[in-house]
Amino acid sequence: MKTEETLDPDDWNEARRVGHLMIDDMLDYLKTVRERPAWRSVPGEARATLNEAAPQDGAPLADVYETFKTNILPYPTGNLHPGFFGWVMGNGTVTGMFADMLASGMNPHVGGYDQAAMLVERQVVSWLSELIGFPKDATGLLVSGGTMANLNGLAVGRNEKAGFDIREMGLQHNDAPRLRVYGSAQTHNWILKACELMGLGREAFRAVPVDDAYQIDIAACRALIEADINNGDKPFCVLGTAGTVNTAAIDDFTALRALADEFDLWFHIDGAFGSLAALSPGSRALVGAQSLADSIAFDLHKWGYMPYDVGCVLVREPEAQEATFAQTPSYLTSTTRGISVETTYFADKGIQLSRSFRALKVWMSLKEQGAEKLGRLIQQNIDQAKYLEGLVRDHSELELLAPVSLNIVCFRYREAIMSDDDLNALNSEILLRIQESGSAVPSNTILDNKFALRVCITNHRSRLEDFDQLAADVVRHGRDVFGEG
Repeated sequence: MKTEETLDPDDWNEARRVGHLMIDDMLDYLKTVRERPAWRSVPGEARATLNEAAPQDGAPLADVYETFKTNILPYPTGNLHPGFFGWVMGNGTVTGMFADMLASGMNPHVGGYDQAAMLVERQVVSWLSELIGFPKDATGLLVSGGTMANLNGLAVGRNEKAGFDIREMGLQHNDAPRLRVYGSAQTHNWILKACELMGLGREAFRAVPVDDAYQIDIAACRALIEADINNGDKPFCVLGTAGTVNTAAIDDFTALRALADEFDLWFHIDGAFGSLAALSPGSRALVGAQSLADSIAFDLHKWGYMPYDVGCVLVREPEAQEATFAQTPSYLTSTTRGISVETTYFADKGIQLSRSFRALKVWMSLKEQGAEKLGRLIQQNIDQAKYLEGLVRDHSELELLAPVSLNIVCFRYREAIMSDDDLNALNSEILLRIQESGSAVPSNTILDNKFALRVCITNHRSRLEDFDQLAADVVRHGRDVFGEG
């Protein structure tokens, strides 16, 4: 008779030894993160090791782990480092790391069912609603990140405001109007992906001009809506942003709510990182009006400092989310007893049926650290942005390129005798030299045709001296590049 196999360890004691080694090594890795470069490119030897044929025969776990330590662990994106200010990447915590291990060990399917993991996510969604100012009975779920959270909110808005049964009829019937959604020209490109995926097409998104503070121009938005209505189109949603990706501008949510009501539109907010400013008493007022939205999306792996990946979407009216996504095939029918109570509780609120236990790291982080401490760290990042703004303003060779409204600082090195085109090339080279040196990782953007060094601060490990060093490095590299020219 053939011997049956399992994927459990042959030697549990050896598995325990290697597992303890992994934990010890990762704690040391996090503790010493400041001692390593903020980023370094993957060298050729490691690339070659990671470009191999699929393994047919297994290897001891200890050997596999050693390959990880040698060829993978030393070459991350860099967002753990206190000098990482690129894009909008949070840097995780020890508690979050442990929670991910525990969640994988449990390995629950969190589509629904009578189980503790579902109760944890329900609790987390309730906490998040409370913390950002949404109604206590708002519905929601945790997803991979901002793009999926925003897609969920936009889909609910389309279902609610399309004016016909879009789930049944779709967009291909002859009477379907051209649907339109409105948002700032500074809206993150999730909106274009969403419009494409939802069959609306990129032209469905109406990019509204912004003012000098990079906030959506309400009058221009109204004019676009009216023009589309007169053209026979169907506006269904207006978008606001709590922290635009380029400059962290916060739109006027009160005015957008009034505009949505005026034209019977869904009001969705992309709060990817800015929404969590609500946790800081000193900055809560900046985003207080986000509570007026019909739906809101934000990321815990950004300004919540939690490990990737975990985002959240909240919808004010529970029925609206389920009306958009709920389906009950016979094999998922709920029962009043047994495991299949509320079988599809979360699956009915989004696209995924199979769902991981993302909620555990949020639950453990909030229980262990508390919302007040997270709020203090968010305010600390805002204060650091103001500090860097001051360094830029006070230095004759640095130039601020956008207002600092939250936690993003956009600036450049400047030589008065150089044209903007030459300054763009110079600052691009400065950026690459700083990244390649490993001292820090800012990113870049273009503002009014000017290449900007973009510093986004969602890092709980950063200290004021890191910004002193960054400003000094920009000036030093700027002088070097200018001198070489």
